[in-house]
Amino acid sequence: MSSMSTHTTSIHSDASTDTPSSVPKIVINTRPLARAAALTEYLQAAGMTVVEIPMLALQSRPTTDSDMAMMRQWLAGEYKALVIISPTAAAAGLAVWQSLKNHVQANNDKRVETNYQILPPPSPLIAVGSATAAVLSQSDISDIDTASYQILQPTVANNESMLAMPEIEDLQAGDKLLIWRGLGGRRLLVDTLEARGVHIDSIAWYERSMPSDAEIHYQQWQQQFLAGDAVSSVAAPQRPKPIVIVSSGVAFEHWTTTVKEAQTQAIKPAPATSLAMDSHTVTHTQHSTQLTLSDFSYVVLGERLANIVAAQHLHHWRVEDLAPDTILCAITSQT
Repeated sequence: MSSMSTHTTSIHSDASTDTPSSVPKIVINTRPLARAAALTEYLQAAGMTVVEIPMLALQSRPTTDSDMAMMRQWLAGEYKALVIISPTAAAAGLAVWQSLKNHVQANNDKRVETNYQILPPPSPLIAVGSATAAVLSQSDISDIDTASYQILQPTVANNESMLAMPEIEDLQAGDKLLIWRGLGGRRLLVDTLEARGVHIDSIAWYERSMPSDAEIHYQQWQQQFLAGDAVSSVAAPQRPKPIVIVSSGVAFEHWTTTVKEAQTQAIKPAPATSLAMDSHTVTHTQHSTQLTLSDFSYVVLGERLANIVAAQHLHHWRVEDLAPDTILCAITSQT
């Protein structure tokens, strides 16, 4: 999949996009820690200042009897295709697949073992993005011969492109599709296929939550940023807005909560330990130097998230995948 299949949309053209080129852009990477490193390193190499403030933490969910039943049905060939939403879902699903194979071999059940040892896998494997495909292709499950079996990907890593794939587009009423995913998300794919009469089963291998230290990290960064703003030779209105990379609606909800909570904390009465600060400094710190959502620009993934951000009249660029060069292109093409 070409990572340059970028569609960018910008709203609210403002002075923040017309800034001195000598001022490095500040980028806040809100991706989960396990997925942030490659993007951070790429943008840093391009001369940007990158701050990692994850807005999502990925937590494994217990595998239920229902999950195992769906895995056995898939291995028996009951689903027309398997859609894998993320690298985390791919890794979790492959681990359970391997455990099923090991269980069969340990019990020496040759009849069931034959079903589980089908090569290639019992249905097409559709990876939503290149990172997910890489997890599948690098799997150490020896029964998957990646040299002879293609791991399919949509042209662009979004629901619309997935729906256009022949393996998905040709599904008819009564057909069954299995999805490996995290809890929540990807409703367009499910809703569209269910309206067509396709039976959708899904296994949520993990769930996404807000990191417990997200607000602390944000407030620490904000304090440093505003302190630097106070001593900068570039006037604040001419400095580029920090750019926030957001990959999902859940991450944006967490970001919104974090920014607004920082504002709420700022207007609370100063504690007694602050007596060393004069009243002017306290007032200035608590009221006039808090960042709001509109003090940032946003790089957002997909149409649905772009619509959410646009509804709040926030300056943003829309991308269709999260490849590092796609993100960089979106940022630099608008300045």
